[in-house]
Amino acid sequence: MKICFVGAGAVGGFYGALLARTGHDVSFIARGAHRDAIQANGLRVVGPLGDFTVKTPAESDPARIGPVDVVVYTVKTYDNATAIPLITPLVGPATTVLTLQNGVDSAEEIGAVIGERPTIGGSTYIATAIDGPGVIRQTGTHRRIVLGEYFNPPAEITARVRALADAMQAADIQVEAVADARHTVWEKFTYLAPFAAFTGAARLPIGPLWSDDYIQQMFLDAVEEVANVARAHGVKLPADHRSRVFEYAIKLPPSTRSSLLIDLSQGKRIEVEALQGSVVRRGANVGVPTPIMGALYAVLKPHANGAPSLS
Repeated sequence: MKICFVGAGAVGGFYGALLARTGHDVSFIARGAHRDAIQANGLRVVGPLGDFTVKTPAESDPARIGPVDVVVYTVKTYDNATAIPLITPLVGPATTVLTLQNGVDSAEEIGAVIGERPTIGGSTYIATAIDGPGVIRQTGTHRRIVLGEYFNPPAEITARVRALADAMQAADIQVEAVADARHTVWEKFTYLAPFAAFTGAARLPIGPLWSDDYIQQMFLDAVEEVANVARAHGVKLPADHRSRVFEYAIKLPPSTRSSLLIDLSQGKRIEVEALQGSVVRRGANVGVPTPIMGALYAVLKPHANGAPSLS
């Protein structure tokens, strides 16, 4: 299978390396020192599941790669305006484009550029980071992807989703194929948007927040806000969704930080618009109040483009 990852960072670089190690024809769209290091020395993965290096093409111009069987889109959401057009030269008549971005806007934004037919959606649960140019470090052992059709999903898992899931499973990725990825993406969003908001606004990992009963209830109230927005968009979440999120969150290591918090602490741009901003805008569009998420959005919004100037 010929696969191109648009984005060779912590997520795309890791999954792409696993697929390349299995024998797939993998390439990356990357830039800067990271691209240069991959071109010169290959892409190296280090971590608890073992260290290895793969030699794969890495280009800044997708036209140098051309149409592929599968595009996996993993760039940060704040780069979408410039990164989504990079997908176009990679798409042929039978290409599938899988987005693994955070948030619930990605598939719609990609579909508006390349069309809905090629576009499928997915969510990933992973702990990785760029250790340096050309090096991805796995900081945990989970590496899960849930993927499926996004637009007009059928009742059954489609052949192209099943084929991609099988390739991922053979590459030691914990993968689940579903018929309807829209539900999967929204389900993750109901937890991720509050988790990123609370840890980012407090500048703390989940442990100190979750151990405070008042903050814990506010967190779960925020989850319910996002769940209500999801339901207003036709996403059927179970009645006990709040308690399911509680059971998931209570098992997280106390040191767990959101990627938004990590980026914020490093003065980098943050995905506040795709997470908290999207909740607020979508809630307003369907008449669902989001007061907790709205307050946290206001706190984080000044940091959207990195550390704000104090002058």
